[in-house]
Amino acid sequence: MPVPFADLQLQYQTIKREIDAAIAGVIRDSAFIRGRYVDDFERKFAEAVDVKHCVSCANGTDALYLAMAGLKVKPGDEVITTAHSWISTSAMITHAGATVVFCDTDGSAFTIDPAAIEAAITPRTVGIIPVHLYGQPADMDAIMAIARKHKLWVIEDCAQAHLARYKGKMIGTFGEAATYSFYPGKNLGAMGDAGAVVTNDAVLAEHMTMLARHGGLMKHQHRIEGINSRLDGMQAAILSAKLPHLPAWTKARQDAARIYDVGLNQLEDVIVPQVAPERSHVYHLYTIKHPHRDALAAHLSANGVQTAINYPTALPFLAAYERFGHRPEQFPNAFADQGRILSLPMFAEITPEQQGEVIDLIKAFEMKNGLKKLQHGR
Repeated sequence: MPVPFADLQLQYQTIKREIDAAIAGVIRDSAFIRGRYVDDFERKFAEAVDVKHCVSCANGTDALYLAMAGLKVKPGDEVITTAHSWISTSAMITHAGATVVFCDTDGSAFTIDPAAIEAAITPRTVGIIPVHLYGQPADMDAIMAIARKHKLWVIEDCAQAHLARYKGKMIGTFGEAATYSFYPGKNLGAMGDAGAVVTNDAVLAEHMTMLARHGGLMKHQHRIEGINSRLDGMQAAILSAKLPHLPAWTKARQDAARIYDVGLNQLEDVIVPQVAPERSHVYHLYTIKHPHRDALAAHLSANGVQTAINYPTALPFLAAYERFGHRPEQFPNAFADQGRILSLPMFAEITPEQQGEVIDLIKAFEMKNGLKKLQHGR
């Protein structure tokens, strides 16, 4: 049976009545920009992630910019982040005026290595942006200890980790601020672009709100120069309709991950996601490692299974960062992982039958490779 990487249409069909009512309400009220639907979502999302303030914006990339601009990042500053993430994380450091400093990942959880952070700090370092990649929290105790020691701020990039927890505490509540993306494919996704910054700092929240709204809290009253980054009413209403389902969807993803774990864990060449102690992984992506990644992906595709590579080139080795002259030996884990990571189909509505198809196809690939090894005496 064909197995999609994700199925947004199926999710819509399961809550069609709620989504259609939310959209109809916005159209009825002509509440397309700001208004009560946006205010309502900001309040509900802040409550869901255990923070006091939510500043909505146009997308997760803008959220990162607003957080750094709100913390008054300036030229000459250095900001540390992971070598393995989507480019929004690092690009917004540059756009905020600072210099991005990359650190290697820890080799197992795909998250930033705290020891590498400590080694990268200079007198110009002002902050750290850990990314809770694929849905697994970074080592926040170690990161916050380093931040306190060196008097650095922390912005958590939670774009892929809605409702994930570290030692029982919600991610996004450790640093000065945290950013979220509600891109359609996220665990909580809009039907278009959408994002938010959350914080417990009222002064920072007000400043970021002004930055996102042309520099003012009221129309025509511009206290500073800002940008135009607004969550529109339609997306806010859709997100509010989806938000009550997020805990159940999260559990469904975790249950699906356990099915994959059981089916794939004993295969010699497959390394399933390694979950660090006291971290709850919410599996935005279920990403395995395989030494013959491209061949496996081609085999799955030929048999109707969609996969993805998140991300095929680690950030330091992108053309956008050639100016730094980074070398593979500086980021051995991120460099090695970029050639062996493969994300398998993962969404809340995936069925055990679909997962069984994926598992069986991977087992067949492994068996074929095993026979080849025997034939060549290896």
